[in-house]
Amino acid sequence: MGHVRQMLETHPGTIGIDVDALVACIDACFDCGQTCTACADADLGEPDLATLVRCTALCRNCSDVCIATGRLLSRQTEFVPGLARPLVEACRTACRIAGEECKRHAHHHEHCRICAEVCDECEQACHALLAALAS
Repeated sequence: MGHVRQMLETHPGTIGIDVDALVACIDACFDCGQTCTACADADLGEPDLATLVRCTALCRNCSDVCIATGRLLSRQTEFVPGLARPLVEACRTACRIAGEECKRHAHHHEHCRICAEVCDECEQACHALLAALAS
């Protein structure tokens, strides 16, 4: 279990958005970033690697976007919703695309099934945070 909520609660500034949605999104972003990295690495070890090239690339891209999003959302001093919003939207899109690709391989590769689930969870967390940012 991470310490996202504790860190946000001890922040000396005021958090201007729904803390529950923010915590859920940060946690989901870092979880998805790690999971996509592990899935891409597992892809590289599979004997049918040629069929997993797109999956590997999309998982690596998704991981990078998720980690960047989680890091930006963790910075609440001078938080700029106008900067956060497009990054969270990009994260949601990256998760959707990587998740769809992993679903294509889920029946053959358990790591892809897990990754698809985690991508879906992160996509949903991003969606919820975008709703909070809009209000």
